[in-house]
Amino acid sequence: MPAIAFLECSRCHHHLSADTPQTLCPLCAGSLYVRYDMDELKRTARREDIAARAAASSASLGMWRYASVLPDVTPVTLGEGWTPMLHSRRYPGLYIKEEGANPTGTFKARGLGLAVTMAKHYGLQHLAVPSAGNAAGALAAYAAAAGIAAHIFMPQDVPFANYLEGIVYGADVTMVDGLISDCARLVGENIKAQKEANTSAEQVWFDISTLKEPFRVEGKKTMGYELVEQLGWTYPDAVFYPTGGGVGLIGMWKAFDEMEQLGWVEKGSKRPRMYALQAAGCAPIATAFDQHKPVSEFFQNAATFAAGLRVPKPYGDTIILDILEKSGGKAIAATDEAILASILDWAKHEGIFLSPEGAAATAAYDQLLASGELQPTDKVVLFNTGAGLKYTDMTAEAMHLKRPGALPTS
Repeated sequence: MPAIAFLECSRCHHHLSADTPQTLCPLCAGSLYVRYDMDELKRTARREDIAARAAASSASLGMWRYASVLPDVTPVTLGEGWTPMLHSRRYPGLYIKEEGANPTGTFKARGLGLAVTMAKHYGLQHLAVPSAGNAAGALAAYAAAAGIAAHIFMPQDVPFANYLEGIVYGADVTMVDGLISDCARLVGENIKAQKEANTSAEQVWFDISTLKEPFRVEGKKTMGYELVEQLGWTYPDAVFYPTGGGVGLIGMWKAFDEMEQLGWVEKGSKRPRMYALQAAGCAPIATAFDQHKPVSEFFQNAATFAAGLRVPKPYGDTIILDILEKSGGKAIAATDEAILASILDWAKHEGIFLSPEGAAATAAYDQLLASGELQPTDKVVLFNTGAGLKYTDMTAEAMHLKRPGALPTS
């Protein structure tokens, strides 16, 4: 496992030490990336060792099979990563990356698993997060495993499973009448008040929000390593990624860059086109993309049953839009009606109960097939970011489905 060389600001490229916990760049408030000594990694990190290490342990090792490109730290792990790549029964080029197989049922286990691992390494005792739902459940689980207190702020109308997770894992849960942006404001106000009250340093909450600390990206980048390894160390033609905060898309792009530097993919290989999928009821990235703007605007009156996509202003919007442009991809928004129809279609015809976020991606895929922009034979990896079962209340409500009365026993 490599030592971290430094943290680098994604905006101004200022370097910081990773010896102490960091949030944002002190010069421009840009998100920080973890950087390693790539010359050293070229000598020590070999892709051939990954499968051999996993075979020697008689386990996949989850995302920690990529320990050679992750921080040198003892993992707090619940078995996250190395999720199935399911080949579609109807479309010869389509593969579904089933992130619902992760602990707590979503891809959030990757980012929070690594972020909590580093928090324990640094000796942090209190972690706080604003969440649209799934990040809260993942933080609560990993914080419980690490013996760290978790403070969670979620909109009051998140899927009930998200609230239940926080309570079951023993987190401090606050439900907010508002959006994730309101939750983020409350986290910031609490931390500011703690500092102004001269609260002891170990009792002040550490903000582990999306892109406001550097290690959630490191956990999410393992999705990029995995999909390339599972495809025989080759790139697909396109990657479809449901995008709320967009950390997974950003992390995968970072992984592609690292793999190319390490020679783990063939030199000159063309990176996949990256597609960011959103819900029409909250589509700041799709709106900015359509208007050819480098930054998004706050999406007013955000409303969609795809709770994880209800992020009205992603912190990393400029990074996401830049990746879409560089890759030749695009952002697409689907209506809630199209999302629900795709959930039902995939459940009935493929045996996969998609999350609403994943169904935003399948709905967009169908749209691009119909337009001829994609062909069924194009190799596409589409992320189902969470298990559909986590959304039973939301999906049932969208279907106007209620529990039927019982038949009499006699």
